[in-house]
Amino acid sequence: MKLYFNVDYNVKVGESLRLVINDAGFTDKPHIMFYIENGVWKCEIDYFSRAISYKYQLIDEKENVLREEYAVHYLNLPHNYEEFVIFDEWNNKNFPENYLNNKIFHNKLSPFIPEKITILENHTHLFRLEAPIYNPNWKIVMFGNTVSLGNWDYEKVIHLSQTDFGIWEVGVEITEKEFIQFKYCIYDKETGKVIDVETGNNRFTLPNHNKDILHINSNHYFRFKLYQMYHEAGVAVPIFSLRSKDGFGVGEFLDIKKLADWARETNLGIIQILPINDTTANYSWTDSYPYAAVSVYALHPQYISLENLDFSLPKEIIKEYQLEKDTLNSLELIDYEKMIAGKWKYIKLIFNAEKDNIYKDEDFRKFIQENEKWLIPYSAFCVLRDLYKTPNFNAWETHKKYIPKEASHFFTSQSKDYDSSMLHAWVQYQLHKQLTEAVNYTHSVSVSLKGDLPIGIYRYSVEAWTEPELFGMDFQAGAPPDQFTELGQNWEFPTYNWEAMKADNYKWWKNRFQALEQYFDAMRIDHILGFFRIWRMPISATQGILGYFYPAVPIVWEEFNALGIPFNYDRYCKPFINNQILWNYFGEDSGKALEFLHNDNGNYSFKKEFNTQRKLTDFFKKNPRGPIEEQLISLCANVLFLPEEKEGETVYHPRFNVYNTDSFKYLSDEEKNSINDLYHDYFFRRHDHLWYKKGMEKLPMILNSTKMLICGEDLGLVPDCVPVVMDELAIIALKVQRMPSENIPFHNPKNATYLNVVTASSHDSSTLRQWWSEDLELTQKYFNQQLGQEGKVPEELNTHLSEIIMKQHLYTDAMLAIFPIQEFFATDLELINPNMDNERINNPAVFPHYWRYRMHLSLEDLKQKKLFNQKIAHWIKDSGRV
Repeated sequence: MKLYFNVDYNVKVGESLRLVINDAGFTDKPHIMFYIENGVWKCEIDYFSRAISYKYQLIDEKENVLREEYAVHYLNLPHNYEEFVIFDEWNNKNFPENYLNNKIFHNKLSPFIPEKITILENHTHLFRLEAPIYNPNWKIVMFGNTVSLGNWDYEKVIHLSQTDFGIWEVGVEITEKEFIQFKYCIYDKETGKVIDVETGNNRFTLPNHNKDILHINSNHYFRFKLYQMYHEAGVAVPIFSLRSKDGFGVGEFLDIKKLADWARETNLGIIQILPINDTTANYSWTDSYPYAAVSVYALHPQYISLENLDFSLPKEIIKEYQLEKDTLNSLELIDYEKMIAGKWKYIKLIFNAEKDNIYKDEDFRKFIQENEKWLIPYSAFCVLRDLYKTPNFNAWETHKKYIPKEASHFFTSQSKDYDSSMLHAWVQYQLHKQLTEAVNYTHSVSVSLKGDLPIGIYRYSVEAWTEPELFGMDFQAGAPPDQFTELGQNWEFPTYNWEAMKADNYKWWKNRFQALEQYFDAMRIDHILGFFRIWRMPISATQGILGYFYPAVPIVWEEFNALGIPFNYDRYCKPFINNQILWNYFGEDSGKALEFLHNDNGNYSFKKEFNTQRKLTDFFKKNPRGPIEEQLISLCANVLFLPEEKEGETVYHPRFNVYNTDSFKYLSDEEKNSINDLYHDYFFRRHDHLWYKKGMEKLPMILNSTKMLICGEDLGLVPDCVPVVMDELAIIALKVQRMPSENIPFHNPKNATYLNVVTASSHDSSTLRQWWSEDLELTQKYFNQQLGQEGKVPEELNTHLSEIIMKQHLYTDAMLAIFPIQEFFATDLELINPNMDNERINNPAVFPHYWRYRMHLSLEDLKQKKLFNQKIAHWIKDSGRV
């Protein structure tokens, strides 16, 4: 067959286009395209299959790829033609058909039955359009300026058939020889009328004078108007926070079904949760932190329902179980340690009683076989963690280094660890079954699930044990200082070795996304900035303030020299301490601090055994020193620059807020001015191109591996390149009203564009009620300027104002408006939590933090609050989010 490709694309001097066929069996090289005129590029190829997928690339004179399509073109070529002229459009990732064609909408419109079309020998043109239409009563039609296309008559439109999800096609015989103009329309099947015509200029194509050739107009997006687009409202609540009468002091996967019932009754279409992976490291409350998973695949045993396992509790322990359950369920907050100890106690009792039947279960065996790549190392890790009482594999007596053959031995019946390994595998099987049941039910009531992908992995996790080459184990990831914490955040996660991940085309990330796609329709990427750059700290640091950007364009010695800065390593890169600084930090306790310092005629330095934050912290764990501990650790950060060894050379990064350090105050004015220039160049100018390139290297490859709708948590110190990349790749951005990325007091939800999630607060912030009384001067400004209220701000947030805030977010152009469940409760006097401080989920300034929030109402009781539910349902419907 002969295929003649035509595509419109404007290039710069020295640039050109090429066509790449995505077919492993098609070994021909990429096809260079030739410029004709008016921005049109052409090429022809011989092809031997009736189905083809391909993409276009923009290249320079050396054939380096400058830009490429991340959404691939697909065509099925009719059998009764041997030559095809294809008129294409560059296919952007952020065209609506690409970001709307995801799992959420497939679920909402399933089952989808494709229609067949017939291309006749007299057909001259095949029109193909990608247009996901989510109203089942609508379809795509077209008309144009010729008699064959109806002469722009609404009564003579050409009907297209949906041959695949969101793909509309029709074959037409156009006999006229004139230049052809046309447009696509939306047609209501119930009324039999065209209800709207797409926006923009007329589309056009050429007449076809050769009956042996078929012209294919492959149009890659319908020009939607905003009202035709998908809008949804949702609720955000961690699974562990759900309260139900069936629980065991914590929310469980099967509670999602009850939450979905409530969501459906209130017209909420999406449920957003926090990460659900296993975080069991020490069986202590510190494991409540959901972003420190010991496996990126395994689910957390806390979410298992003991009453819905494949086997029942032994009769003799039911009374004991019920008493323990009632005690835990009566608590206002989660008692993580008692809850997880109780669950494991009863799981083991059931497993040991039913072991023989469990081992005979063919479905369980099948689950092991299908998931053995992650399940075997995970189960072995759990056995060894419990044996040696630590997840730190470096401290284990055996198996410090992961060897696949040795891990597989744990799953042989001859192994002494066989039963323990199978226990962990069976728990994962039960969790998978229960979560799958909850997901299927949620979909059956037209509610979608949005998950949460942590940016990092736990330092002592299965992945760090099995694939250490993929991680920077000598470093720690975190975040620079922001509105959450003035000292920054140290998550203690290792960083990623992106070059190693790139070498196998990001397989690790693709596998991770595909595992999550089993359960979720949408995914929130936590701290998406980490795909552009991460805030990195050496192991010697404990506070995020001692971090720097990675990758970065660091400062080299020549830059100091060029600015006339008298660089001195000890003065600039070590804590500067004189008598006045010593007094400022310790006052009358200065004498106690001298235990840790050398004194050189009034200039002080830390002794070698105490010269890092980590050394001090480790010392204080065994030898407490009271109030001076925090001050000594803080004094370690009184530096101007952070050194890094890079390719045999020492390079430098300015410390965050360097101008606020005591060290900076003792510089000359000339030094201060020069260092300020360096600081602003480093933080606000020199990195944008680098980080754009890094984001565009990773994200397209990863995102194209999933059908989930992707949202990015883009809060904090956001580089200019991030919103550009997110928009180009159609990653939905997050807008929190009181955390604007712009230099303004508050983000106005009315200014949110379509590719946004708007919300009033997040799990990392205080709730609205808490925030309201934190800073009344700020709240006064919000009350007057943002809410348009007159007079003095009330000292407490009332239900009326809470409603105003919710509606501000609902009546916007944003695709999604998702609110923490606490904010729903705050709109109703009957439902408001009397203890608002119990409603905070996380405080990033406190690490480790105890994540233990529970709804103060049960899901069963919430379902019965008819007036409240009707009120929410009305808001959602009236704002057009149904």
